[in-house]
Order: sequence, then structure tokens, then C-alpha cells
Amino acid sequence: MATTQRALSEVKPLAQSALADSPIFDLRDLVVEEGPDALVLRGSVASYYHKQMAQEVVRAVAGREVDVVNSIAVRSPTRSES
Repeated sequence: MATTQRALSEVKPLAQSALADSPIFDLRDLVVEEGPDALVLRGSVASYYHKQMAQEVVRAVAGREVDVVNSIAVRSPTRSES
């Protein structure tokens, strides 16, 4: 199904707000951008679990009419985190 720019522009602020309100702190600083035919998630998180959670939070808001591209990077643990 083709995603329209209108759908993207309507869902983008809802997706950004859902991430900003997340109880997972790592998700709060992620950015939602409008790509040519999908919402693109950018930023970095501490785990692959958080990366997946961010995608699911946005999908819950976006519904089936908007595609989501997860371009979130997973940070390597530092010495103090390991």
C-alpha cells in the first residue's frame, strides 16, 4: 500500500510524542523523520530490545497506513556499563 505525504505528516507528530512520553528513557531522544514514503526512526539506544520497542511504539501510533523504517543505532556498552 502506498503511503501518502498527508498520512506521514499527520502521523509524524503523534509518533514523536509517543516516543517522548515513553517510560523507556532511551526512546525519548529518538527522532522521527518523514522519508519519501515512510517514517524513519533515527538516534541511538543501548540495546536491540529498545530499538525494537521504539519501532513498536511508532507502529502502534502509525497503524497500517504508514510504513516505518528503523534506522536506530545500538550503542556499544562502555566499560562502566558492562
